[in-house]
Amino acid sequence: MFIILDGLGDKPCKELGGKTPLEAAETPNLDRLAREGVCGSVRISDKPPESDEGHLALFGYSLKKHYPGRGPIEAAGVGLTLQRGDVAFRANMATVDNGLVIDRRAGRIDTTAPFAKRANGMELEGIKFMVKAGNAHRMALVMRGPGLSDKITNTDPHEEGKPVAACEALDGSDNAKLTARLLNEFLSKTHKIFDEMPENQERIVRKMKPANQILTRGAGYYKPIPSFKNKYKLKACCVTGGGLYLGLGRLMGMKPMEAIGATGDAKTDIQCKLTTAMKGLKQYDFAYVHIKGTDLFGHDGDPNGKRRFIEKVDRSMPVLQFFDGVVVVTADHSTSCAAKDHSADPVPIVISRGSERDSVSRFSESACALGRLGRMDVRDVMPTVLRLATTH
Repeated sequence: MFIILDGLGDKPCKELGGKTPLEAAETPNLDRLAREGVCGSVRISDKPPESDEGHLALFGYSLKKHYPGRGPIEAAGVGLTLQRGDVAFRANMATVDNGLVIDRRAGRIDTTAPFAKRANGMELEGIKFMVKAGNAHRMALVMRGPGLSDKITNTDPHEEGKPVAACEALDGSDNAKLTARLLNEFLSKTHKIFDEMPENQERIVRKMKPANQILTRGAGYYKPIPSFKNKYKLKACCVTGGGLYLGLGRLMGMKPMEAIGATGDAKTDIQCKLTTAMKGLKQYDFAYVHIKGTDLFGHDGDPNGKRRFIEKVDRSMPVLQFFDGVVVVTADHSTSCAAKDHSADPVPIVISRGSERDSVSRFSESACALGRLGRMDVRDVMPTVLRLATTH
């Protein structure tokens, strides 16, 4: 079981007496895993990585060769089946008036399903546009057809009060120019369609912001990556809450396992995620479990909230006493409460119940750094996990 606590690592916080949230937390169960295994710290990247980059690196994929871009991962996460050559985008449903973005999230709309359904399937010059709703204001958009390129700019200005950005070619190629031109035409046509939809007329009557514009970012040119099974000769499943992490699992060929109460926020049912993974491991060899809350509190700049969430994770860990297998706990990156953003600081790792032990008795950044595994290169994580698990 490979558990990733998103953004777990941190810097010392003055609110916690100079400790990190993990160091300040009461974690008897994580500490037990440390005593039953070997520990170290992992340098994920020389620069602050995004979550998708950190995950792929941990699982042994080359970002240079295999990273498809954020768009294809998000598209896979909402259930769109991708084909080689597709260009996929992350998207928001926004409120626009006279070309200006009034609200990037359309008044935090509950669902974009009717708008995605209306836009889905449009074709322009032989290029098909596929749109599917995600959570709340989020959507995924895929362009399918010959001669496309992801070397284009975002249309999301990332700030309210600014105009919707025109998509432009980044490299001057004919493919990029075609992709940009057709995307701009699609967004213009759907904007007019959305304005006339009865759902938006009703929103206006109810003094709510209309959802009338798709904003795109994170274009990625999809090409399949090696499946986890072919790469490691292991059948794998995944238990996630957020669409990005579900998309990562799907692109690696992992079987998604549904866990009731598993969400992409701090209210997630962690014990249910772990028990679902345990059930999955009766059929599969490897289970990836993603837990998001640690990252959210880091971005909020809330070290005490992060500490309390880590303690919530720890209180869910006793269920693993009924799991007879190797447990890995680590993170995809550090998220600094002080900076409210990702950092390049190393993350702790424990590989527990494998074939080796060390003298570490506490699961924290400082304690794990003194473990037998030392400072690990991220490329060595999966080979080390497999070596210790094979001799388990």
